[in-house]
Amino acid sequence: MLEEYFMKPATVDRFRGSWIGAEIETYGAWLVDQGYGTKSIWRRVPIAFAFGEFAQARGAIALAELPAHVEAFVAERVERHHARTGSTRVMAKEVRGPVEQLFSVVLTDFEPTGRAHHAQPFADVAPGFFDYLVEERGLRPASVNGYRFHLDRFEAYLSHIGVTAIADLSPTILSAFVVERASTGLSKSTVRSTAGVLRVFLRYVHRQGVLTSDLSDSVGWPQVYRLSSIPRSISWADVNRVLAAVERRSEVGRRDYAILLLLVTYGLRAREIAALTLDDIDWKRERLAIPERKAGHSTAFPLSSVVGEALADYLRHGRPSTTDRHVFFRVAAPRRPIGAAAVSSLARAHWLKAGVDVPRPGSHTLRHSAVQRLVDADFDLKTIGDFVGHRSARSTEVYAKVAVEALREVALGDGEEVLR
Repeated sequence: MLEEYFMKPATVDRFRGSWIGAEIETYGAWLVDQGYGTKSIWRRVPIAFAFGEFAQARGAIALAELPAHVEAFVAERVERHHARTGSTRVMAKEVRGPVEQLFSVVLTDFEPTGRAHHAQPFADVAPGFFDYLVEERGLRPASVNGYRFHLDRFEAYLSHIGVTAIADLSPTILSAFVVERASTGLSKSTVRSTAGVLRVFLRYVHRQGVLTSDLSDSVGWPQVYRLSSIPRSISWADVNRVLAAVERRSEVGRRDYAILLLLVTYGLRAREIAALTLDDIDWKRERLAIPERKAGHSTAFPLSSVVGEALADYLRHGRPSTTDRHVFFRVAAPRRPIGAAAVSSLARAHWLKAGVDVPRPGSHTLRHSAVQRLVDADFDLKTIGDFVGHRSARSTEVYAKVAVEALREVALGDGEEVLR
């Protein structure tokens, strides 16, 4: 493999002559398999080689000893770069990345540092809280992340006002935090979610004996009325504008077009699309299975010919060759399955490209459009709710709140005939 990218035989011999030469060649083959470009391979393989030489000079004689030398290697390379160029640009990420990739390929159970992660909020006073959410309350990872998000803000707020101990909490402090969150322009539903998370947390720390009294009832929250807003769907003409603007001759275009069609045809959620596997597509029976929906059940849809053609086009001419069974992958290296956030992000990018004005553009807008089209076609709400995987029929009722087409006619004309 190395001869295909490094033309000088002396360079290839030097890499292979390293005491980790076999591992370097394995790493290079992995880079190719993951879709990295030639320039990236030219940069990453020499860094892996240089690290091996550096670690050996410091006494490393076994692969398991390599991670202990990473920080010293990074510091040495950064210092050398600064001395040579005078630049204060931080090179740590560019150096550490290839080395940790090498470890991920050749060392079992190695965990890369990756991006810096914040510690779990209140880990010192309630270390078991997030385990409690999963094991006792049965929350999904996305819901647990929501708790972490809100409690991060609460922990930061307490630090800001100088409260260092949970035992110092009071109804006044809790109310002030909720008011402060509401004053930042968050929606009522988000503020209500903050208050709900806070209540659950306070009950837990009281149960664990961290608080002598249960303060959860002192947390107020804004009243959010059901059916008080209209889902942010767009017209079918705008949907077609978005789809028509997708450049389908590229790999990313074929992928995005298939994803957008799945969103608007079946009203899928972003995480449901990210979780799709090849096993969920039954080409023989023309069925599409969505095995784990938010409501806890599964759904099997007829596979639309348009969606099927888009999926087949992507699978043949866009999806990387891999043993992973997920349907949709990143286009840039490393080739990994896309996540729910990427689905929402790409949908937003296509809204902007097509010039469609949408409040909070994202994947859910197409889901709302799919539901609204079913409502306009006079399907009953129970059928619609089952189709899109609503947990409760109450979630579907908002789509029947107004006669959208009738109101549109009123807005465009005098409306007297419509209102009779």
